[in-house]
Amino acid sequence: MSKARLLIVEDDPDISNMLQIFFKGQGYDVDISPRGSDALDKTRQLMPHLIVLDIMLPDIDGYEVCRTLRTNTRTSHIPVIFLTQKDERSDKLQGLELGADDYITKPFDIEELKLRVQNAIARSERESLTDPQSGLPAGRLIEDQLRKAIRQKGWAFMDIRICNYEQFKEVYGFIAANDVLRFAGMVLGEVVDEFGTPNDFIGHAGSDNFIVITSEDAAKAIQGELKTRFTEQVLSHYNFIDRQQGFFLAPNENGVMEKARLMSLAIGLVSPSTHTFSDIREITEIAAEERRRDAALSNC
Repeated sequence: MSKARLLIVEDDPDISNMLQIFFKGQGYDVDISPRGSDALDKTRQLMPHLIVLDIMLPDIDGYEVCRTLRTNTRTSHIPVIFLTQKDERSDKLQGLELGADDYITKPFDIEELKLRVQNAIARSERESLTDPQSGLPAGRLIEDQLRKAIRQKGWAFMDIRICNYEQFKEVYGFIAANDVLRFAGMVLGEVVDEFGTPNDFIGHAGSDNFIVITSEDAAKAIQGELKTRFTEQVLSHYNFIDRQQGFFLAPNENGVMEKARLMSLAIGLVSPSTHTFSDIREITEIAAEERRRDAALSNC
């Protein structure tokens, strides 16, 4: 499994640097934000598995950061632990009412904070809220969004798969493959930010399979840009020789090395204007058929 990503939102450099050094030593990827607005930007760029959030910040306070996270479809699932000097009961209640997962006051025991972080991430993964590789919504959250979408109009659903991902993992290894999943999640976020809305939903259904729920109006533009941008930027995950020749050698099912195409995306796109759905199972099944058709047409 890839490292869990933490975002530490703290304007005191002594505390933020101490937490960064400590949690990196525990095997986490750690990013630091001294301001609330910066934290919201970083969250959209690369989804953290958990946010440690100070309440007293120089621009917007931690309560407002948490409120923004919880009201945004794409970030509402991220566990938040408040870290603050405030110890009043009313302050704790306000944080918990906004949807914070936990609350710890300064001065704090670093080992206690470590356990709270571990437990919050484990609980999120255990409840099928997030994918452990990408940090994106998974399982139950995807189903919840589909149930919400099917009752509305004007939506579109994309079933997205990384072609030749398994061959890449076989040749380049698990660490490199996990980096590709994180990269794919980042590209999805960038493209949806540019062509969709903040409330469009991005999920990770497992392994090399992602989903996007957006509007019918934005869907075609998102689909085209995703395929173009992924194909161009994924080249950086290959070595120089494979990039230059446009393929890599991978073992087939008989163990014989043969040419494999570089990774690209196959995307199945469905909406209420193209299909009729009676339940969410039909949405995912028809989208998977469209994705397989797209893979065949593009020789993916």
